[in-house]
Amino acid sequence: MKKTLISASVASVVALASFGALAEGPQFYGRIDLAVTNTDASSTVQGGTSGATVGESGTYFENNFSNVGVKGSENIAAGFDVVYQLEFQVENTSNSGDTFKPRNSYLGIKTNAGTFLVGRNDTVFKQAEGGIDLFGNTNADIDRMLAAQTRSADGLWYHSPEIADVLTFNAHYLMEDNQGGDESQYGLSVTAGDKGLKKHNYYVAGSYVAADKDKKLGYLDAYRAVAQFKFGEFKVGGLYQKTESTEGNLVDGNTYLVNVAYNLNGVNLKAEYIVDDSGTGIYYKNIAAVRGDDINVQNLILGADYRISKSTLLFGHYAMYEGDHVIAGNKVDLEDDNVFTVGIRYDF
Repeated sequence: MKKTLISASVASVVALASFGALAEGPQFYGRIDLAVTNTDASSTVQGGTSGATVGESGTYFENNFSNVGVKGSENIAAGFDVVYQLEFQVENTSNSGDTFKPRNSYLGIKTNAGTFLVGRNDTVFKQAEGGIDLFGNTNADIDRMLAAQTRSADGLWYHSPEIADVLTFNAHYLMEDNQGGDESQYGLSVTAGDKGLKKHNYYVAGSYVAADKDKKLGYLDAYRAVAQFKFGEFKVGGLYQKTESTEGNLVDGNTYLVNVAYNLNGVNLKAEYIVDDSGTGIYYKNIAAVRGDDINVQNLILGADYRISKSTLLFGHYAMYEGDHVIAGNKVDLEDDNVFTVGIRYDF
């Protein structure tokens, strides 16, 4: 009797394992990303960092968008797959009152004509950055210097199939009534190459977003061009962005970015320089008590990361933010912020 039960149990496990191998079920995943940061002015540390006050120096623990999620797909008919993702930022590594915050979460259909998504997602304008943001999701993310790095809800997304194994067209539209405004909010992009620089040794993109909503500056239109190339162990990239207000002239400026990365025996050395005169990034909006004219902001970042295993990444960087603007006809220097960060990221 015992042998019969054991045999039946083994057979059941084998059957379940075989079914699991055939079915593409939900994939649970997550990331824990923590850092220690010393900053002169606390102008670029992550929101929710306990005790950080703009204008004050300090050393803090930062939670760099640790998250958990589930994603997957299922074939429902020939040429039709349901695709889905639910992702949440986790703040229980800090004293923030909100343990969970929404991130990219959507339901969609993938067909031979492209992928259609409904829900919350990065705008196609933000997605067009590809891999240009060498210090993404840290206090040196490119959103510290430019606008429209937006994740939006109540929207529709379309991503075309890859044309000639190179080209894709993308679009998003945010439902006007859900957004509670009169502005038509949408974005368009075209990309060529491979943002991971694995299948192709280049990535280029152009994108436009209409009426991207900024909490401090209102609605913004923006144009973006991105290019990144791989030469052996080197990666070289650049970004240009034009940002302007949808009405009036509160914002009308340009952002220029150049960067380089070099893989030295597994250590990824990185350098980036950004110049901005739009005043739309987090640094300027935080550090400037009053918005001025003739804004001029610079950002220099030097850093490195090293993957000690497939799941674990060690990283560190130094970021310098400085600039000036004109107030009532007088040139005024902005408070400098020198930021030193070391951290660890674990993916599962």
